[in-house]
Amino acid sequence: MHIRALVLAFLLAAQAHAAPVRIKLGTLAPQGSTWHQLLLEMGQKWSQASNGQVELKVYAGGTQGNEGEMIRKISIGQLQATAITAIGLHEITPEPQAEDVPFLIDSYEEYDYVHEKLRPKLDDALARKGYVPIHWGEVGFVYFFSTEPYVTPADFSKGKIFTWNGDPAAEAAWRKAGFRPVVLSSTDLIPALTSRMVNIISQPPLYAFTTHIFDKADNMLNLHWGFLTGATVVKKDVWDRIPPEVQKKLLEIGEEYGERTRKDVRKQNEDAIEQMKKRGLTINQPADIEEWRKVAERAHEVIRGKVVPAAIYDEVVRLRDEYRSQHKR
Repeated sequence: MHIRALVLAFLLAAQAHAAPVRIKLGTLAPQGSTWHQLLLEMGQKWSQASNGQVELKVYAGGTQGNEGEMIRKISIGQLQATAITAIGLHEITPEPQAEDVPFLIDSYEEYDYVHEKLRPKLDDALARKGYVPIHWGEVGFVYFFSTEPYVTPADFSKGKIFTWNGDPAAEAAWRKAGFRPVVLSSTDLIPALTSRMVNIISQPPLYAFTTHIFDKADNMLNLHWGFLTGATVVKKDVWDRIPPEVQKKLLEIGEEYGERTRKDVRKQNEDAIEQMKKRGLTINQPADIEEWRKVAERAHEVIRGKVVPAAIYDEVVRLRDEYRSQHKR
């Protein structure tokens, strides 16, 4: 009995002094932004819940490169996690981008309904590629910010729109819609706008505000062009080094912070529009909504089956229509 007690004491001591699991997380979220602050808070909660055995280090503001570069850094072990948009998630698996197709979803209520029902499939898609989703989040509805007061698709076809690199099918979708995409790294967004290499940016208001995009592109089209989903993911082989009972606690904390992020970002997106208006942003009303709808449908011809799998695209459309039939205005 005495030997057993010694063995047990030794095992407990070894566990207590085991090297902590260090998770380095990269994100484009600007330093000090809502997304950044909540990730830092989540890291603190993780440390407390794991008795210091899980350490989360957050590298914000694109210091680890663009979203594609961060995924590549995870693949070689330089990072272990990332908080990215569906555009970056496309480097892992294309399914999440199905929620962000232009003109598909037009309200938070629609988005919440679709996402809740779609989430198990999105989680599974990431798991099959060796990633664990810590929580799902969002950057918000995407609007067009431009240097000129464009209001019609024909107006926008005169400009040059910033397009994320690493996704040729998305570039093809922009072209099909009648835009002139300029493919660049996300970390080149501000310099490209400053030099007028591009003069149209599609981003949610809070991101446009925190990165000062609106200082250069001081016109915003009051149109929900699309949505920008996000998620925080960790490489499964690193996650599996955490004891299962601790994993459960961390996922509960992650879910709580995902919900906090959604609520906070939605409010701050609205506030950001007001703040930008006070600082000189002009809000323009779209002309010819039907023509905008046709433009989006042309983009869908490329998106369905090429940017995102046809089955998941069709599922999003089905769920959206299901919601609309239950909530007729």
